[in-house]
Amino acid sequence: MADLKAFDRICLSALRGPLSWWARPHVLPADLKRRYAQHPRPICYVLGIVSAADVIALERACSDNDLPAPMQALRKPLPECSVLFLERRAGFWGDRIDRRISSAMRQLVAAVASDPSLDVDLIPVSVFWGRAPDKEGSWLRVLLAENWERAGRFRRFLSVLVNGRNLFIQFGDPVSVRSALAESAHAPRAVRRLNRTLRTLVARQRAAAIGPDLSHRRTIVTQVLRASSVRRAIAEEMRAKKISRREALKLAQDYAAEIAANYSHIFVAIMARLLTWFWNKLYDGVELHHVDQLQSIVEGNEVVYVPCHRSHIDYLLLSYAIYYKGYAVPHIAAGINLNMPVVGRFLRKGGAFYLRRSFKGNTLYTMVFMKYLGLMMARGHSIEYFIEGGRSRTGRLLQPKTGMISMTLRSYLRDPRRPIVFLPVYFGYEKIVEGETYIGELSGKPKKKESVLGLLKTLPALREHYGKVHVSFGEPIALDRILQQYTQQYGESVREERPAWLGAAVSDLAAQIMTNINSAACVAPINLIALVLLATSKQSMLESDLVRQLELYASLLRQAPYSNQVWVTDADGSSIVRHAERMGTVQRLKHPLGDVIRMTEENSVLMTYFRNNVLHLLAIPSLIACCFLNNRTMRTDDIQRLMWRIYPYVRDELFLRWSEAEIGARVIETLEDLANHGLLEATESGASWRRPPTGSTEAVQLSVLAQVTVQIIERYYLAIAVLLKSGSGRISQDVLESQCQLMAQRMSLLYELNSPEFFDKTLFKNFLDLLRARNVLGVNAEGRLTYTDMLPAVADDAQLVLHEQIRNSVLQVTHR
Repeated sequence: MADLKAFDRICLSALRGPLSWWARPHVLPADLKRRYAQHPRPICYVLGIVSAADVIALERACSDNDLPAPMQALRKPLPECSVLFLERRAGFWGDRIDRRISSAMRQLVAAVASDPSLDVDLIPVSVFWGRAPDKEGSWLRVLLAENWERAGRFRRFLSVLVNGRNLFIQFGDPVSVRSALAESAHAPRAVRRLNRTLRTLVARQRAAAIGPDLSHRRTIVTQVLRASSVRRAIAEEMRAKKISRREALKLAQDYAAEIAANYSHIFVAIMARLLTWFWNKLYDGVELHHVDQLQSIVEGNEVVYVPCHRSHIDYLLLSYAIYYKGYAVPHIAAGINLNMPVVGRFLRKGGAFYLRRSFKGNTLYTMVFMKYLGLMMARGHSIEYFIEGGRSRTGRLLQPKTGMISMTLRSYLRDPRRPIVFLPVYFGYEKIVEGETYIGELSGKPKKKESVLGLLKTLPALREHYGKVHVSFGEPIALDRILQQYTQQYGESVREERPAWLGAAVSDLAAQIMTNINSAACVAPINLIALVLLATSKQSMLESDLVRQLELYASLLRQAPYSNQVWVTDADGSSIVRHAERMGTVQRLKHPLGDVIRMTEENSVLMTYFRNNVLHLLAIPSLIACCFLNNRTMRTDDIQRLMWRIYPYVRDELFLRWSEAEIGARVIETLEDLANHGLLEATESGASWRRPPTGSTEAVQLSVLAQVTVQIIERYYLAIAVLLKSGSGRISQDVLESQCQLMAQRMSLLYELNSPEFFDKTLFKNFLDLLRARNVLGVNAEGRLTYTDMLPAVADDAQLVLHEQIRNSVLQVTHR
């Protein structure tokens, strides 16, 4: 106990009883007991600073998890207790810090060095009083919560007194003393190396829990302006605009001030408590899935959170979820439109930094922003941005905007201090505040600019019932793995800031992020209701049929899962219907022969959003079901050919996870799963598949399943039909997109549910872009589209899939 002074020993003896009763630690990792069960080597804990309260809290955590006690004696010649300290308090009030290497650590290293058979594992441990956010219950606890300032004895006493039930303890991975000796030939050098390693690990634990130690905002802005790349951009600005250095520097300062966050630990802690109240008022609960993905990467890596963007609530929700689990909230890239009076300032304190919608033509702004982003990453603060650019109005993932990813890669290539790991995040809502606004914007209404008044107008809507919200962490993507692939392929150095392969790497990374977001989808009851009822002609069904179809979809998703990260509600069909009634999503029409469950037209249009959130999960089964709309029996080879033809376009639209080389095997798996559910059967030869007899329950179920993706095929067929009618080299892509949008809108009015997402012009543009990328379409000297013989073949294949009535509807609209 050499590191403990007489005062600390007295405190330890006097406080052990009351503090052991008072402290209730929340321990990470959750499987601590399993990790160290029957550990083969002696364990010694390493705390950051001498503190009797921290030692007692550590004793309680070790006792709860069946670990060796920190104050138990080690065998000679090891130190007399199993805990070391990296720092000690100095001065009467303990307000100074002694950072010299302790004699206990030197003794331990010397003992291991003298005995080749001996080794000791050092486990870095961080104790945070007031950092278990799910237990914060008063403003005083918030004010005394953990931060980067070194607290004196009196403040530590108050923090322990107030936050004893609000305690967070992080155990790190063990560090072998023997391995440190193996890296250094001399014991004194091994001691210094080991001390540096342990300091780094403890600092990482602290940064992961409360964020890195950020200096004042003005200091960060000054660092940005001193960067050589920013200074060069200032000089170019002076020459280009013929302004003085003072004016150019003032412009750069204004840009930096406009961008920079003003993060406050205390503000975040206060907001966490307010948001707990807010979520309980707004939602039935916030469900977190696959948090282990975050826990596995947060220490030692620069984490870049890349969530999908459904609602303005996303900004608050992810930060809250991360904080709730005991990690530092990220700095969030927010659109400059959110920098509103009062609100913008609060968002800055919560970690938001602002960016303009376009950087084009403004070199100085671009360099200031890139340097700020790189500085935040180099200082170890996690980053969050939405690579879709804006909120999805249709419920589908938007095509990624790669500007932020490109800047992240360039910043890392310029200064690769910490490995970068991208963490995709999926948000699943059962109702969104902006639903009606989205429908209006898709119908052609102009987008309203964000304002404080507009925010206040949404407050009455918060009284409605919004169900549950799901936050699911997807599979992480290590940037170094992507870079290794491209450096091996192109043979260029990873140190170059803008290598030739940067664009390809950015596009590849963006596609992987979107795919991993969809692979972490959550299927809530409202999603299933939308999938079923929107596939019917009048968005209505007998309750018994609806229950059967809901349970079919849930079973398909569970027995042949899209990925092992997809979550599916465990509610049965009847419970799902009752839940949708409580949410006001469906209506019940009483009838003597059986109740009918229906959606109003207004609700039907809103529900397309929640169908599209999970449409990709049933895309392959539905496309296969489409093959049997016009055919009782189909050969396996024909099914594979049709899927091979259409899959690349559906994959691009829905960000499906299988490559074109893998889709054949997935089709076979899906055919077998459909057969297991009684929807198909293999013929005697095994070379063909047959659907159930017309009119049977299973045939109806298969037909409804097919309708899930019929609209996608209709949209493709419409674009091809218009192009074939116009002729090769007769129409430009812009004109074709506009014509397709108008004709789809007319089809929607005449034959379909009048849903604006069906005639979204962006979907036609993406389809035509992919046809061009795959050389099915070309562009002549006049800028008009040309096509090969492959395009009529695609139209012929559509006749095998689309019902005759649907084909006639498309052809009628294009003819008129």
